[in-house]
Amino acid sequence: MDKNNTLKIIKIGGNVIDDPKALAAFLRVFSSLDGPKVLVHGGGKSATALAQKTGLEVKMVEGRRITDAATLELITMVYAGKINKTIIAQLQALDCNAVGFTGADGNTITSEKRPVSTIDYGFVGDVKLVETSTLELLLNNNISPVFCAITHDKNGQLLNTNADTIASELAIAFAAQFEVELYYCFEKKGVLKDVNDDNSVIQTITKSSYKKLLDAQLIFSGMLPKLNNCFHALDHEVSKVCIGTPEMLLDSKAIFTTLTIQ
Repeated sequence: MDKNNTLKIIKIGGNVIDDPKALAAFLRVFSSLDGPKVLVHGGGKSATALAQKTGLEVKMVEGRRITDAATLELITMVYAGKINKTIIAQLQALDCNAVGFTGADGNTITSEKRPVSTIDYGFVGDVKLVETSTLELLLNNNISPVFCAITHDKNGQLLNTNADTIASELAIAFAAQFEVELYYCFEKKGVLKDVNDDNSVIQTITKSSYKKLLDAQLIFSGMLPKLNNCFHALDHEVSKVCIGTPEMLLDSKAIFTTLTIQ
């Protein structure tokens, strides 16, 4: 691999996944990007909607889904099935060759079941190992891997895994071979000072300014896991991390949040 070659890892989530028009617009942007690229998608709202339709109780703790056996079965159908294959089909229609992945496919992402402490999250996985060799074969042939938020434990068990974390861990694993840029795309322009003001974007956050923002309680609590993943990636040789709307991928004048170590 040529370390001068830039790899873009793009995580898409939020309302963009649930809005067919917004998703189609994003996929047009993704398909137009030059160079090797990997897509990671969530789908929590779609899973919650289907759970409610089927009468399956949805249990959330601090924004994290409690995943019992029935919930794991449902989210596997939604994430690895409907959402992932819809995205693949739409990318093929845009002449962007792509292959869908869970962490089990190609043994790409191995996790371990989160241990029970005060909360039993059920079949939720914490990433332990990312194997990039299969993915490199695809990227070298201009094929884009598309990951859903499911991994495995190498013992036959699938595990629900946070999509932001999957994107961050993929970026870290590829950093030895590529110059890696990590983008978290959703419906907001970036990290906001005021969650009620979509234009209050904090355009640059460094490690030191992040601590000050936390101390001042200026960061919306739902954004904290994403930001922790961002700085985790930067601490492990990922060259660039940004948060914002898909517009940031093409428009140099777009307003979004860039995270830096210093």
